[in-house]
Amino acid sequence: MKGSTHRRCYCRDPRSGKPLGKKCPKLASRKHGSYSVRQELPPRADGTRRSFSRAGYESLKAAQADLDHIRALLGLADADDSEGLDQIAELLEKVAGEKAPLPGIESTRRRFSHGLDLTSRLTVGEWLDIWLAGKKGRQSAISRDESNIRVHLQPRIGHLRLDRLRVTHLSEMFEAIAETSVEIAEGNAARRKAVEDLAQIPWKGREPRARRKAMKDAIAEMEPYRRIVGPATRQRVRSTLRAALNAAIAQQLITFNPAAHVELDAGKRPKALVWTEERILHWKRTGEKPSPVMVWTPEHTGRFLDHVAEDRLYALFHLVAFRGLRRGEACGQRWTDTHLDAGLITVARQLVVNGWEVYEDDPKTDAGARTIALDSDTVQALRRHRAQQDKDREKWGSAWVETGRVFTRENGELLHPANVTRRFIELYEEIGLPPIRLHDLRHGAATLAHAAGAGLKDIQEMLGHSSITITSDTYTSLLPEADLAIAEAAARLVPRARATAENDTRSGMGADPDEADDSVPDGADPLGEIREINSPSAHAPLTQTAPDEESEAE
Repeated sequence: MKGSTHRRCYCRDPRSGKPLGKKCPKLASRKHGSYSVRQELPPRADGTRRSFSRAGYESLKAAQADLDHIRALLGLADADDSEGLDQIAELLEKVAGEKAPLPGIESTRRRFSHGLDLTSRLTVGEWLDIWLAGKKGRQSAISRDESNIRVHLQPRIGHLRLDRLRVTHLSEMFEAIAETSVEIAEGNAARRKAVEDLAQIPWKGREPRARRKAMKDAIAEMEPYRRIVGPATRQRVRSTLRAALNAAIAQQLITFNPAAHVELDAGKRPKALVWTEERILHWKRTGEKPSPVMVWTPEHTGRFLDHVAEDRLYALFHLVAFRGLRRGEACGQRWTDTHLDAGLITVARQLVVNGWEVYEDDPKTDAGARTIALDSDTVQALRRHRAQQDKDREKWGSAWVETGRVFTRENGELLHPANVTRRFIELYEEIGLPPIRLHDLRHGAATLAHAAGAGLKDIQEMLGHSSITITSDTYTSLLPEADLAIAEAAARLVPRARATAENDTRSGMGADPDEADDSVPDGADPLGEIREINSPSAHAPLTQTAPDEESEAE
C-alpha cells in the first residue's frame, strides 16, 4: 500500500489570502515549513478508502520514522488476513483521529496475537475478568479470588490501565483499605455500645419508652455491623492480584508485577490459647475472647462430650475432638474408607461449602489425604453410630437416600457442614461452656496429643498439614497443668546448696534436704517426666494416640 512524506507550509498569498502550498518560494529552504506523512490503509468492508495522515514533523527523518512505524504495524497481520488487517487499520484510524502517539509495535503484537481489542486500552478490571474466567482449580479458591476482585480490586484499581499500574497505586489502595477498616471498627464499637445502652433502659414508663424509641431510631441510622479487613485478608487480596498480574506477564501484556513489591503488614496466624479460669472470667466480664482461636481444657471437652452423648452427631464431635478431622472431612467421610476392625480411617474426600452450595472435593492439601489410627473409645462410638444408622435406614425404607457417608441426616442425605457448626454451637451454649469454633476442636485435638507426648511430626501427619510450621505455630497449645509439671521438673534439675522457700515452708527449716521430693506436683515424677494430667471426665484422657490435624478449609 502506498505511503509518502512531503513538506508543506501554511503561507498565504498576501493579495488573495489563499494558501501558497508548493508554490511558496520559501520552500527552497529546508528550514521552512514542516513535513507530513500519509499512508494508505486497507479499505473498509464497504470498499471505501481510508488513510493515515499526520503533519507537523520538524524533519524528514522524523516523518520517515513514523511512516516506517505505521508500515510495521500493518505488517503484524498477514496479507491474506483481512480481519487482522481491518483491526490494525481501525487502530491507526483511531490514533490519527485522536492525534495520539503511535502504539508500540511489540505491545500491539502481543495484544494482536492474544486476540485482544486493539482499539481499547486494557484496564486492570478487564484483565482481572479475563483471568478469572480462565482460572482453573478448586472452586473454593476461585470463589475467594472472585470475592477479592469484586469487593476490593475492581472498585479501587479496576479503572487503571494495566500497563500503567504502579506500586504506588497499590500502596495507596491498601492504605485506603486499612483506613476504612479503622472506620468500620469504630462504627461497630459505636453500634455495640448503643445496643448495650438500649438494654439498660427500663421497659415501663413514658419517659423510658421515649428514650428507648429515640435510641432505636439512632441505631437504625447507624451503619450495620461490617467485617474488618485485617492484615491477613489484605495479604490474600494481594495474593489474588499478584497471581493475575503474573498471568499477564506470561501473556506478555506487561513486564513488571507491582503486587510483588508492595509492602504490607504481616498477616500472622493467631495463636491458639487455652480457656483458663482467668480468661473465662475476663470473657464473662467484657464479652471479649482473648484470641480468635481458643481451645477447651480436657475438662471442658469432657463436659461437652458427656452432654452430647445422646445426640445424633455425637460420634462426629468425638472424632473431631480426638482425631482432629476438618469439618468438611468429617462430613465427607465414607464407610468404605472407615475400617473399624483395624481401628483405622482413611481421609480421602471432603465436603466443601461455596456460598451455600455443597460439593465434594479432594482433601485440602496432598498431605490431607491420610490414614489415621483410632483409639478404642472412638471405634466404639463409631460402631454405635453405625448401628443407629442401620435402624434409620430400615425406618425410612425406600425413602432412604444412600450416600455411603458415615455421618448423614436422618434420611441418609448429606450433612450440610454449616448446619453441623450451628448444632455444635447450640449444644455447648446449653451448658454454658466458653465459646470456641467447631474448627477449634481440631486445635484441641492437637493440644491433647501434644500433652500426651506426641511429637510435632506425629501431630502434623495426624492433622494432614503440609508444613510442620503450621502445626507448631498455630495448632499446639500447652495446657496449664502440663506447663506447671514441666516447670517444676525443670527446677529440680538444678542442684541447690540450700532449701528453697517453698521447701522450707513445707518441710521446716531444719528438715533433711533429701526429703524435698515430697513437693513434686501431681503429674510429674522426681526425675522430671510428665506422667499424666488428672481429668475428671471419662472423655478427656490424655493417653489417646496423636489426633489428626485439620486445616481451615472451611
